Amino acid sequence: MYEQDERTVMTLDAGGTNFVFSAIKGCNEVVTPVRLSAVPNNMERCLAVLVEGFREVEKQLAEKPVAISFAFPGPADYEHGVIGDLPNFPAFRGGVAMGPFLEECFGLPVFINNDGNLFAYGEALAGTLPQINKCLAESGSPRRYKNLLGITLGTGFGGGVVVDGRLLTGDNGCGGDVWLMRNSRYPKLIAEESVSIRAVRRVYQERSGEDASALTPKDVFDIAEGTAAGNQQAAVQSFFELGEVAGDAIVHALDIVDGLVVIGGGVAGASKYIMPGIMHEMQRQVSTFGGASFPCLQMEVFNLEEKEGLAAFLTERDTLVKVPFSDRRVPYIAHRKVGIAVSSLGASRAISLGAYAFALSKLDNSKA
Repeated sequence: MYEQDERTVMTLDAGGTNFVFSAIKGCNEVVTPVRLSAVPNNMERCLAVLVEGFREVEKQLAEKPVAISFAFPGPADYEHGVIGDLPNFPAFRGGVAMGPFLEECFGLPVFINNDGNLFAYGEALAGTLPQINKCLAESGSPRRYKNLLGITLGTGFGGGVVVDGRLLTGDNGCGGDVWLMRNSRYPKLIAEESVSIRAVRRVYQERSGEDASALTPKDVFDIAEGTAAGNQQAAVQSFFELGEVAGDAIVHALDIVDGLVVIGGGVAGASKYIMPGIMHEMQRQVSTFGGASFPCLQMEVFNLEEKEGLAAFLTERDTLVKVPFSDRRVPYIAHRKVGIAVSSLGASRAISLGAYAFALSKLDNSKA
């Protein structure tokens, strides 16, 4: 959408340990990224790092940027640029007006959002959504998808929704949030307790009887692959259970969103073990008191990471039906379907592109 745009936006990848600053023009990174320590325990020093990082990026630019745009952890009032009480940033308490602070420092509009939202936006504009629509066009299918549910699997369970090219933020800035959904395995707990890095460790430890406190998801993945010592079956099960709970949340979100699904984030690197759990849950049956049974989704679900799944998804079974008392025929989309894929952009790039596009869309809308 903005591939040919000449405007430059400065961006930030805000991790709990490091801040990585950059700038994007025409959907391409145009500077050497600047990496600085985040300093989460000291607000004044943390804000100073933000200013230093963006100043270093600004020095590399030939022209003045039009905005600053980035993802930052919540809770937050993103519309007004105010960051709330963050577990990983203890210095942020009582509301910190980060957006207005940066606006005063740089004389630029500043846009902040959460990573789930910007991941979904980046995938909708430059990732999975246009890629799948291109595949549909090349296969001769007339169908095109306009909506996307983005899911991030990492330290927590994130989500974002794009409807017909527009990011869903919601009246309270909570649109697309999935982390607080009901946990299908433990109904009194939130979904994130089973869809997170800590969940992978917990399930592996429960299933193996081994101490997993020092293990990373990559360590557990290597055990599942058989390339590291450990309980292989427990490792595979830890990712399968994560997929099951994520799949249940995705099912409920799709009842509203009705679009393609893309997953990303650090834990998504183990997608070969996560996707079976997701697909198992998304293809389950539900029933009524009368004994009727039917799929939990109105759409047939396809794993687009599998060659066979993608081929079946691209195969159309729609037809034409005759208009009563007429020779005219009209299309009848009888085959409802949804696909789920793993991000090919990677979460970091998708979030950066989402931040870039979000800033430009906000600027364009303000002129309309």
